[in-house]
Amino acid sequence: MSGRWRVLLHSGTFMCGALIVAFWTLCAIFGHLFVHFDPFEDDILNALGPPSAVHWFGTDQLGRDVFSRVVVGARDILEVAPLATALGLLLGIILGLVTGYFRGLIDDAVGRVIDALLALPLVIIALLALASIGASTLTVIVVIGVVFAPLIARTVRAAVLSERDLDYVAAARLRDEGTVHILFVEILPNIVPSIVVEATVRL
Repeated sequence: MSGRWRVLLHSGTFMCGALIVAFWTLCAIFGHLFVHFDPFEDDILNALGPPSAVHWFGTDQLGRDVFSRVVVGARDILEVAPLATALGLLLGIILGLVTGYFRGLIDDAVGRVIDALLALPLVIIALLALASIGASTLTVIVVIGVVFAPLIARTVRAAVLSERDLDYVAAARLRDEGTVHILFVEILPNIVPSIVVEATVRL
């Protein structure tokens, strides 16, 4: 076992996070086997009930068992979250690399659009988009990915700005490497730590 894994396994924070992720993963896969109530069945007579031995998390305004809804809902969350994060990363990385590397007119134009989007509440933008387009699983993934892309692009751009003038990039230009090669082969691997942190937060 490598030293890094040994340190992680002795980290209380990491183990706590790993257990939480494992719990929700099990809920997503096997949750329907150990819920005692239909998560979509209304029971108005038991609306807004407190937590009890029967309803562990209580009931909602329609009398539906909250624990059952949380457990079964984990499947949708674990489907939507990784795909939306991946889409947001793809768009954000491309935007961040381009704006951070080229600067000038491209940076100004894209930067103004990003600033305009970030000036608005992202949740409101997402809700308006879902209300106008429709709330299918695919739509939710696309909307979340697009909404978070500017945030990721801003982080990637900042990382690229600190790398674009370093010696290894200058050496790549002297070798007449293409722009795509410089962006994705030279610069991108060196900003992976920033991208990993951003992906974790967005996920």
